[in-house]
Order: sequence, then structure tokens, then C-alpha cells
Amino acid sequence: MTVSIVTQTSVRPERAEDFARWQGETSSFVSGFPGFVEQRLMPPNPPLQVDWVILQRFQTMEDAQRWLVSAERQKRIEGAAPFLVGRDDVHIVRDDAGGRKPAPVSAVISTRVKPGMAEAYRAWERRIAAAQSKAPGLQGYRFEPPVPGVQDDYVAILRFDTEANLRAWLDSPARAALLAEAEPLTEEFHARLGTGFEQWFRDESAGGGPLPVWKMDMVVLLLLYPIVFLWGVYVGTPILDRVLHLPWAVNLFVGNVFSVLLTGFAVPWVANRLGWWMNPTGSRLRANLAGVALISAIYAASIWIFWKFF
Repeated sequence: MTVSIVTQTSVRPERAEDFARWQGETSSFVSGFPGFVEQRLMPPNPPLQVDWVILQRFQTMEDAQRWLVSAERQKRIEGAAPFLVGRDDVHIVRDDAGGRKPAPVSAVISTRVKPGMAEAYRAWERRIAAAQSKAPGLQGYRFEPPVPGVQDDYVAILRFDTEANLRAWLDSPARAALLAEAEPLTEEFHARLGTGFEQWFRDESAGGGPLPVWKMDMVVLLLLYPIVFLWGVYVGTPILDRVLHLPWAVNLFVGNVFSVLLTGFAVPWVANRLGWWMNPTGSRLRANLAGVALISAIYAASIWIFWKFF
């Protein structure tokens, strides 16, 4: 079971491009951090989601914790300060092993509990969970306790089928009464809305299904062909063969090791950016045709460039 760091942050509108560029640099930077699995970025989608949402997935809680407190991350955060407005919400969530069906809208609710009130708050949380289970359109509810030394807040994630149903529950008299009961127990409380980013947590449910093998094969070929070609041109033939005079079997083995390592590193990065094609949420036929056309064009361009210039 992997662990995800979910960050919601408000960006100055005039600095959105600067922030996106900074986040791209951060993605490249964190990719080399121990235990890192993947990073995804969701731009704002007004009026429901006005924040940028960044998810960073790590293999273990310890890996995520090391990244959160690292000097490298602090330096990156300092570089983003001119782009941001207000506070960031940073939460750690344990990913589902089997996945959840995506919901159109979600709310992330953070609560800081007063010292000594944890047991009473957990009892209150069970009451509000029972009440909201009757809310129309509720598709799921996750509750994450604090992680000592990493996250001080309790985090709740609500998933609803529509924005109207989500807002109806958030503004309901029943919820307002329950929140009033919790006031003596809590120091700080706030909620942020967003699109269905809950689907990021291992979206491999029956509704989504596994990624098609033929698409994964196309992505692997997209990367493997130029890697093998360029390795042979710049390393395999001039160095391993002509300088070191390695036997062909050894030369080929070394090339395969390099190609497999580099392809394995690059495939998740490329697949994440082709998510609209790998696992389309709209018209599947249109997305499939567009993705095949795009990758086929890259195939053809690669062959033509290598044929004409090498």
C-alpha cells in the first residue's frame, strides 16, 4: 500500500504559468528522491475547484515523511512563495490497495483537535459519519487520523456524485448542528472543495479497469526505440565495440540493461501525461483514435529523423 501527499494551494492568477513551470521542475526533482513513485498535477477548474492540487505518491510512509521534511523540499517551497496566496493544505493519505470508483466532486476537510480531546473527537466523528451516510449522492467517505511527526490534523475526504449534492450536505442544518457540537473539541477547522481527485488513489476499480496491454506496449515501444537507437550510435558501437572490443553478446547485454532501466524510469512519466488516452474519462473511441494517431506520428517522425540524420 503506497502513501500519497496531497497538496492544495492557491496561486496568484497572474503567476499561474510561472507556478506550472516551477511545478514541472519540482516533478523532475522529486523523481530522483528515494521511494518516489509518481507525481500528478491538477490545475484549477473554477468555480468548483479554485486551487491547484498536487499529488505525490511514495512507496512507504517513511519515504513520504523524508520528502516532507527534506531540505530539498523546503528549498523548492521557498522558490514558489512569490506565486502563492494564503496557506497550503498538505495531507498524507494511505492509498487504497484495490482502488475506488472515481467521484465527480470531493471535499477535503482538515481538523486540528485540542490536546486531550482525541477520544471525544473520534466519538463525534462516528456520529457525523452516520449522519452524512444518509446524504443524497454520497459515494464514499475516508477518514485519516494524524500521523505522528508528519501530520497533526485529522483529514476527512467526502465524495459526492454532483456538486449540488455535496454543497447541500455541507450547508445542511444537520451538519451545522454537528459542527457546533465539535467546537469545544477543535482548535482549527477548514474545508476545500475540488473535482474528483479521490480517483487518484489507485484508480483500478471495476469501474475503471486495468490499463489496456496494447496501450502500455505502444508507450514502451515509443521510448524503447529511440533509447536503443541512440545507445547504439553513441555508446554501443563507438565505445563498447570499437574502443573496448567487447564481444557482441556482452555489448548487447549491456545495452539491454541500460535500455530496460531507462525505459522503466521513463514509462510512468510518459504514461501519466497520456492519462487522457491511457484511461479516458470521456469518449473512449475518440480518445483511443487520437492517442493512436499521436503516437503513430511520433513513431514515423522518429524513424524519419534517425534515417535522415544518423
